[in-house]
Amino acid sequence: MLVDRAQIMVRSGKGGNGASHMRHEKSNPKAGPDGGDGGDGGTITIVTDAHLDTLLAFRYQRHFFATDGEKGLSKSCHGANGQSVIVRVPCGTLVFDDTTGELLCDMVLPDQELVVAKGGKGGLGNENFKTSTHQSPAEFTPGEPAIERMLRFELKLIADVGLVGLPNAGKSTMLCALTRAEAKIGAYPFTTLSPQLGIAELPGDRRLVFADLPGLIEGASEGAGLGYEFLRHIERTRVILHLVDMVPDDGSDPIANVELIRNELAVFSAELGSKPELLVLNKVDLIPEAERAKKVMKMCNALRVPAARRVVVSGATGEGLRDMLEACWKLAEHDVAAPWRAIS
Repeated sequence: MLVDRAQIMVRSGKGGNGASHMRHEKSNPKAGPDGGDGGDGGTITIVTDAHLDTLLAFRYQRHFFATDGEKGLSKSCHGANGQSVIVRVPCGTLVFDDTTGELLCDMVLPDQELVVAKGGKGGLGNENFKTSTHQSPAEFTPGEPAIERMLRFELKLIADVGLVGLPNAGKSTMLCALTRAEAKIGAYPFTTLSPQLGIAELPGDRRLVFADLPGLIEGASEGAGLGYEFLRHIERTRVILHLVDMVPDDGSDPIANVELIRNELAVFSAELGSKPELLVLNKVDLIPEAERAKKVMKMCNALRVPAARRVVVSGATGEGLRDMLEACWKLAEHDVAAPWRAIS
């Protein structure tokens, strides 16, 4: 189950107070101050974990509290530090201060760390205030207070290729044919209710991570349908695989359908609309072979799609899938600047 939003409360530990104590010994009744410093409070740190892919855990635990530092002791003993807490999130998590709305960090790389609530520093004991003219100080300082804040997490999946298209374009079938993902398949709209991830293996120890999103409809960029809720998941992808049903059940024009999806992506995000696109003409097995070439050429000419940016496939029979993977790999390799490319 993909949970891509969460809200938590964190609180660091308070610093322990310094001690005020005068040392008394039988042989030396005026030994002087020996109050130790207080311990530091525990810190809250966010750490990315490459083995996580959902924020589901935060449905069951929403409060993360570090412990306070202990107060200083006599005989110059330092108080124990508070226990810190590590909060693990998936790679691709955006961390916001929920009160101000400020984006604190876009956590992309594995084992990336972000301190969101630093523990309070322990106070000073009275031994720190001893001078040649002030040999019996009683003063000490209190520990620094704890930091409490509300955080909001938003997950953007990290994938090489994002599958987009109208409902029933065959995206789930395609994902299952390319990877070992167990996406739901059905002959009705919106069989995919949340993003699905799958990994496709290519020769030469290569692989591509695919993200299948719920089908987009007109007005998706403004909140219509299910797709808008998940469009942010393909903002990180390096290639858009635009799947087009060549024989739509509703009798709509495939060319108009392509333009509709392109427009929704561009309206949602200029960056998303400018990503490299591979146009995949799906379900060609339903077109008679005598008409197939003519229909494909007509569509590609109308959309001005070069040969390197289009592939004819059938998710049901497997026709053209290897060519499609190689085309995706070539397009993805051109975007070498993406920092998450190194993620395993």
